[in-house]
Amino acid sequence: MTHALPRRLVVTDVDSTFIQQEVIELIAEHAGTRDLVAAVTERAMRGELDFAESLRERVATLAGVPASALDAVREAVELSPGAAALVAECHRRGWAFGLVSGGFEEIVGPIAESLGITHVRANRLEIVDGVLTGRTVGTVVDRTVKAQTLRAWAAEEGVDLADTVAVGDGANDLDMLATAGIGVAYRAKPVVRDQADHAIENALTEVLDLLDAPLPQPR
Repeated sequence: MTHALPRRLVVTDVDSTFIQQEVIELIAEHAGTRDLVAAVTERAMRGELDFAESLRERVATLAGVPASALDAVREAVELSPGAAALVAECHRRGWAFGLVSGGFEEIVGPIAESLGITHVRANRLEIVDGVLTGRTVGTVVDRTVKAQTLRAWAAEEGVDLADTVAVGDGANDLDMLATAGIGVAYRAKPVVRDQADHAIENALTEVLDLLDAPLPQPR
């Protein structure tokens, strides 16, 4: 006897997961601080630094960058292999899909809109007189907030937490991956691969392969 697949909520991180780049590094290119920012990002994603503090440190280097530079950053962003196909298939199945990011709404929002994704949460850059101030606005989307967001979206969609899927690559995603029914590491840092239920390396559509196959017990 066959059983119907459960309706699911799939939530993915954005930078270095749903897209191939770290957006803050692309913006830092315009500030001349890319090498510094990239080094801090790497340490934060490995879990060596507090994310919120590392974000403040990195965003501070962006002060003075014209907001118009964000247009060039949007054009430079490339989706990860299988990202668009994963969203399309989730929509076809009637599943909910969300993007939650320690990156920035100014970049994530248009990506989500282009793919019909309505669940989006990311940080916002403070812009005054057309220039980045080097600060963010509102609550920082850190690992705790990512997990809270997954819970909130699951409740909103009427999806049991057991039927949720979270995908990420860095330490900032660990709470979300632990909260979800299934946590998937994608091209992830060692600390994330070690703690996730599953790890994939090639295309995000491999998430569907995991869900369609009989799943081993999470370790």
